[in-house]
Amino acid sequence: MGCEASSHTAPNKEGRQLEFKRQLTDSLEKEGVAFLNSRDGGAIVIGVDDNGQTLGVDDADALQLKIKDRLKHNILPSTMGLFDVVAFEQEGKTVVKIILASGSEKPYYLTKMGMSPKGCFLRIGSASEPMPPAMIEQLFSQRVRNSIGNMASRYQDLSFEQLKIYYNDNGQTLNAQFARNLELLNKDGDYNYAAYLLSDNNGCSIKVAKYAGVDRVDLVENEEYGYCCLVKASKAVLDKLAIENRTFTKITPKERIEKKQINAIALREAVINAIIHNDYSREVPPKFELFSDRLEITSAGVIPAGLSEADFFKGYSIPQNKELMRVFRDLELVEQLGSGIPRILQTYSPAIYHFSPSFIRVVFNFAADDNATMQATMQATMQATMQATMQATPQAEAVLAFCKNPQSRTQIQEHLGLKNRDHFRKAILQPLLESGVLLQTLPDKPTSPKQQFYTAPDKGELL
Repeated sequence: MGCEASSHTAPNKEGRQLEFKRQLTDSLEKEGVAFLNSRDGGAIVIGVDDNGQTLGVDDADALQLKIKDRLKHNILPSTMGLFDVVAFEQEGKTVVKIILASGSEKPYYLTKMGMSPKGCFLRIGSASEPMPPAMIEQLFSQRVRNSIGNMASRYQDLSFEQLKIYYNDNGQTLNAQFARNLELLNKDGDYNYAAYLLSDNNGCSIKVAKYAGVDRVDLVENEEYGYCCLVKASKAVLDKLAIENRTFTKITPKERIEKKQINAIALREAVINAIIHNDYSREVPPKFELFSDRLEITSAGVIPAGLSEADFFKGYSIPQNKELMRVFRDLELVEQLGSGIPRILQTYSPAIYHFSPSFIRVVFNFAADDNATMQATMQATMQATMQATMQATPQAEAVLAFCKNPQSRTQIQEHLGLKNRDHFRKAILQPLLESGVLLQTLPDKPTSPKQQFYTAPDKGELL
């Protein structure tokens, strides 16, 4: 379920969910195991000392590759889909953050030490301590064994041309060993259920139903997206709901204000969450239902064991299907571990979630095209514009002139000669985006590393 890499700010104190490291050390895997075995995961920040002072790292790209390799090969069970490694700037220096989810196949352990107190660790306070033998036995007895990674596909004659195309389009190539590398094989070497869902032909169909009224009496449309690679089906559902997500427009003397029935970012996150965390072991796909006043998204499954509703809303992540998470992350359909729910809650209340013993449902009530709401939006936009003008007019004008052609955040910041990333984002970039004079090339993926910014047509001046 998925924090903006560019806006990370590490707290200045270690704790149960946070570990600082001046540099990469031999204890990386030990601390990684401790977070994987904990109830709600955690993060390791490299380039910060024990006192919270930012030191930075030299070669962030090489460091990230080394970290990923060690976490993949030195810990069991597989950590694939359970961690993210991101680089960001803090106090003018580059640091690397490793975000680890709580795994569903506890206990996790160091490969070379085995499932023993020398290999299994647990986070206690700000330290990683050996796990008692009794706890190791208890966790092993409770380990999830019906995951889609362990379940064999009922069909073994599978093809993956669609998946290969998506990887190629994203600048990656799947080699002959891709099924093993993406963990699409079970322990016996057969294709697992994750492979079945990602194959070109399968029995999984995602329905998008549309009703004339507020109940399920008058069905006017029933589309099916499926029997194909789950990535392809997911993109089709996103496209369909984007079309259905109507835009209200209000023309004022000074500007045109547009507002969607459902916040586009929250909608995308909810759709991807429902698909990627659905309990496919029950062979029940998620469903999407459009009514005259709302959209209901229903997925099979419950809040992961060990998490409360409060934990769920904080974004603590225990991926239901880590194999799917890995693929969706590779293809940039998922921003980052634990980011989905918080992004939805930036716009909506937790009350949109409804939990039952077997399902999780999200209900988006359509926004009304009322004058009061539009007036509030207009006032907020005008305030943001005025704030940008008052605080950073010379720099803002420089940004708009520079961005007549799309530019990356780093290119803009270097053009202005600014070193403080956080100041640049809050004082210059964000006000320009909020006022609508600066636009994003990837508005649905605001934190994408491929994101660029360009000046809105006919808005070369701030006012």
